[in-house]
Amino acid sequence: MNELKIFVPATIANVSCGFDVLGLALDTVGDEMTIRKVSEKGIKITKILGQDLPLETHKNVAGVAALALLTKANCDFGFEIEINKCIKPGSGIGSSAASSAGAVWAMNELLGKPFTITDLVKFAMEGERLASGVAHADNVAPALFGGFTLVRSYEPLDILSIHTPKELYATVIHPQIEIKTSDARNILKATVPLKDAIKQWGNLGGLISGLYTEDYDLIGRSLEDYIIEPIRSILIPAFESVKQEAKNAGALGCGISGSGPSIFALSKGKKTALSVANAMKLVYNKVGIDYDIHVSKVNTKGIKILDSK
Repeated sequence: MNELKIFVPATIANVSCGFDVLGLALDTVGDEMTIRKVSEKGIKITKILGQDLPLETHKNVAGVAALALLTKANCDFGFEIEINKCIKPGSGIGSSAASSAGAVWAMNELLGKPFTITDLVKFAMEGERLASGVAHADNVAPALFGGFTLVRSYEPLDILSIHTPKELYATVIHPQIEIKTSDARNILKATVPLKDAIKQWGNLGGLISGLYTEDYDLIGRSLEDYIIEPIRSILIPAFESVKQEAKNAGALGCGISGSGPSIFALSKGKKTALSVANAMKLVYNKVGIDYDIHVSKVNTKGIKILDSK
């Protein structure tokens, strides 16, 4: 193969109680990317559709991630990248992660898979470093692995795939405001009270257990964030109303997707997830804020090949 066209999923990071370590991949929203081998060495971004983003390799997260891989690869050719950007930057559903993960995944395929998925996560994290100032993996890991992922350790990098219950659906509403990940990180406290940390650890363990046992009630009880959400929620209009109405509509739990402003809810079954979407819509219709909304199963496959040459 000399060229791949791929679908790269949007992702929900943190999933309430797993700041910087937990994430999941979505199925119905994502970017499309085309990556091809070229004789000229290096990385060149030739086209970006959908969003106004830099074509310069060192200023684009896909370019930076691709360069990180290329420096470790033994090849005497280069790559061109085209991006159809369907995930809006600053949306909180892994826009920079999709570009970073998609670039390195496709390059690895075209090179004959010399790198492991964990290697690819490391390369993609360099794109996240450019976007947010921190090389975090909670978005790029689920995009590359599919399903739910847990970053057990960053040094050394150790990523675990977590079981996905079959009836679990995500509803995500994106109010049309932008929150930069770097800004959302800057407002966080450097330390947390021990009592809050204990609650958070318990919820993270409970959520992992609930996912493996497909105990939806336990999943719902565990979707609580005592550390990040109380601070970041002030940046999101009508957050508490959306959260309450989502739960009233049957959601297992609701929280901030990544750094926001998107808000996610998890539900058992598509019917409930659609009811949650309607409840979320009603809140923002009353507030008068435009929004995008997505209802999706958890994508257990990750990145998909759409076409190859």
